[in-house]
Amino acid sequence: MQNARIPILGFVAASGTGKTTLLTELIPILKQSGLRIGLIKHSHHDFEIDQPGKDSFRLREAGASSVMLVSRYRRAIITEFAPEKEPRLDEQLKQFDQSELDLILVEGFRAEQFPKIELHRPSLEKPLLYPNDPDIIAIATDAALETPDYLAQLELNRPEMIAAFIQNHVMKSHD
Repeated sequence: MQNARIPILGFVAASGTGKTTLLTELIPILKQSGLRIGLIKHSHHDFEIDQPGKDSFRLREAGASSVMLVSRYRRAIITEFAPEKEPRLDEQLKQFDQSELDLILVEGFRAEQFPKIELHRPSLEKPLLYPNDPDIIAIATDAALETPDYLAQLELNRPEMIAAFIQNHVMKSHD
C-alpha cells in the first residue's frame, strides 16, 4: 500500500462474522505489548458522527466541506465527499496521521490489495474469500478448515493467538 509508512493489516469477512468484536479484544492485547495502534474502518452505511445543533454541524450545513474539531484530548476531521464516491484505502491513508503509530489495522476494504486476515465461521454458511483474494495471509476460524499450506489458520476465539501471529509475522516482516 503506497501511502502506508508502517505495517498495515486488514480484517475481512461477511457481515456479522465478528470483525469489530475481534478487534476490540485484539487491540488491548497488542497495545499491552507496546504497539501503538491506529484503525481505519470502512462503513457501507451512511453514518453521521456530528449532531444537529452543534457548531461543527452548523458550519458544515453552512457549506464548509471539511471541519476539524480539536481539543487537548483528540482531533476529528469531518470531510464531505463531493461528488459522493466509494472511499479508497490508499487515499484515506494519506489523511491518516501515522507519525505516532506502529501498526494500522483495517476493518473492511476487502477488494483492495494489502495483507489481510479473513474471519470465517462455517456456521454462517458464507463462502470463503481467500480463494479469490491472494492478499489473505491467514484465516481466523472457529472450526477446522482444509486450507493451503501457505495460509496460516488461527483460532478466531483466541485473540492472543492472533496477536502473536501479528507480532511474529506482520511486524517482523516489516522490520
